[in-house]
Amino acid sequence: MKVLVADDDPGSLLVARAAVERAGHECLTAEDGDQAWALYLEHLPDVVVTDWMMPGMDGLALCRAIRSREQELYTYVVLLTSQGSRDDVLAGLEAGADDYVTKPLDPFVLHARLLVARRITTLHADLAHYRRVLSRQARTDPLTGLHNRLKLSEDLEQLRLRSQRYAEQYSVAMCDVDNFKSYNDIYGHQAGDLALRAVAAALLGVIRKSDGVYRFGGEEFLLVLPQQSADRAKALMERALDAVRDLAIVHAGDSSGQLRLSAGISSFSVEHPVDANALLGEADAALYAAKAAGRNRVELAG
Repeated sequence: MKVLVADDDPGSLLVARAAVERAGHECLTAEDGDQAWALYLEHLPDVVVTDWMMPGMDGLALCRAIRSREQELYTYVVLLTSQGSRDDVLAGLEAGADDYVTKPLDPFVLHARLLVARRITTLHADLAHYRRVLSRQARTDPLTGLHNRLKLSEDLEQLRLRSQRYAEQYSVAMCDVDNFKSYNDIYGHQAGDLALRAVAAALLGVIRKSDGVYRFGGEEFLLVLPQQSADRAKALMERALDAVRDLAIVHAGDSSGQLRLSAGISSFSVEHPVDANALLGEADAALYAAKAAGRNRVELAG
């Protein structure tokens, strides 16, 4: 673990550092609260052992600052104090300390506190990892590995706000695999799943890093294209349709004999500052127009 020890008493600081390093941990030291806070922000230690009474930021203020700053990873805080009354202990715990040790510091006691700290910080790190995994899973389509509609709604809102602020444009493209129901009927759902994965990979292969591809539902996909005009978005989607055609997936239920894609595009701009729902509705209408015009084509919203 990385341990930060803050104490304005040189002797106590030396004892604490020796105890921390003897326990096999990396030790950072600070001689006052302000220096401790700066080191905390720079190194984000696993454990902070801090004296209560220090120049600058005292131990209670340091505890509160750490708790207000923490987001994902947890810092275990041990308060060193010569004030052992119940009220003082409660004040320290209410400020955010996890434990306290009375001075003069006993190296054995500090070692024991660090053993507890390791268990707690490891548990918090594991929980943070599982939260990240669950968050990704909640925003990922399990079949294709693309983002799902939950992630889409979050990303579209952020993009809309940024585009409004900086007077930028962006486009969305609604895509649909042509005659996909008949594909499933002819070849089965397992083949249909493989086809959707192939289409998803083809779409990912034509976009920029700043673009996003989402599974909108069933055989529908949505592309979000920041800083793209309608014409540039159409050129990209033409390449996307070519990429799907290049897959050469046989489809006896389509007049072309192969799996094809249709797309509809709508665009946000200063002149057309619609919300996300309206933009998606326009893209869906343009997709319907592409289907009505014979499929295997890209149409712009009117």
